Amino acid sequence: MKLNSGHLTFCTNIYAGENWEAHFAVLKASFPVLKAELSPDSPMGIGLRLSNLASIELFKENNLGVFKQWLENEGGYVFTMNGFPYGGFHHTRVKDQVHAPDWTTADRVNYTLRLAEILSQLLPENMDGGISTSPLSYKPWFTDTEARKNATITATANIIKVAEGLHQIKEQTGKLIHLDIEPEPDGFLESGPEFINWYENVLLPAGKDENMIKNHIRLCYDVCHFAIGYEPHTTIISELKDKGIKIGKIQISAALKAKLPVLASERTAVLDQLGRFDEPTYLHQVIARKNDGTLLHYPDLANALAEGDHLEVEEWRAHFHVPIFVEDMGLIQSTQSDITEVLNLQKSNPFTAHLEVETYTWEVLPAALKAPLNDSIIREMAWVKTLLEE
Repeated sequence: MKLNSGHLTFCTNIYAGENWEAHFAVLKASFPVLKAELSPDSPMGIGLRLSNLASIELFKENNLGVFKQWLENEGGYVFTMNGFPYGGFHHTRVKDQVHAPDWTTADRVNYTLRLAEILSQLLPENMDGGISTSPLSYKPWFTDTEARKNATITATANIIKVAEGLHQIKEQTGKLIHLDIEPEPDGFLESGPEFINWYENVLLPAGKDENMIKNHIRLCYDVCHFAIGYEPHTTIISELKDKGIKIGKIQISAALKAKLPVLASERTAVLDQLGRFDEPTYLHQVIARKNDGTLLHYPDLANALAEGDHLEVEEWRAHFHVPIFVEDMGLIQSTQSDITEVLNLQKSNPFTAHLEVETYTWEVLPAALKAPLNDSIIREMAWVKTLLEE
């Protein structure tokens, strides 16, 4: 839906359908219900997530034409896509495979260009479109410094190929589409400083046309991911603006947060609460802050729980997307205040037109946080809309 501060939608990676038939079926069942509640009198956007398989199937027969007609009939439109998860994202063990195939591969390039072709046909006139994607690759796959350097060079070259493809689409159709790189813990690019360093010192020197790169390669600002790293949102967003690096999309999401008491019994109670979020589907990286301000990184929640008695650690933040409308969950909290800070910055001086709620973990949440999916989406979207319109 169009608000004063941008187009607000939700990401369909919340749905379990991995082929196009299943994904379209759940959209047809849920979207009219959501729109009737959230945007009954005006069009409502969809943040479309397609697996590689679904993206191929959408070009078969007249699937894309049928989808376009359905969007028109239902008052829906697509302006942003999630191109991070390539394969299965539900009902399977995802973990680090969410990065596969990474940006060193032709498969990732071809998949992303296919998404861009789909988006160019769905994107309304006079709107830019965005595709969020992985932060090049996954650091633990490359323990050797030279191997990681070579992978970064290859991945960067492939991203430039996509930028060139997006430029061609712009020349041919007039549609501006950008690739939005999404830093996350343990990715090759996992923080604001790492992204800016790569962009200025690797990407721009490798590209032949700085204007083309800056138009088509942008940052996906996932609030959860930046909050996990205790990053200063105001500073990062200001620095990006000063350097002329655009933010393509804000992904509105919240991480787990917990203060760890020194008293053993109190700490055990907090750790027990956190342990309820240790599930086998997704990676839940943890960044712990010690009382001297230094940070410890754990590849998954189970690894952090194994060192829960580290008494110099005062706070954990975990990569588990929890409902954005909940801040206090008893002994643990969410990083909801980070969302408020970022959206207040957006509201006062908009730096992107794309706002996407991304809580994809409804199926694996502890029982106390679960609710019917449509009700949960409506509550999240309404919470954001109220914050932006205050």
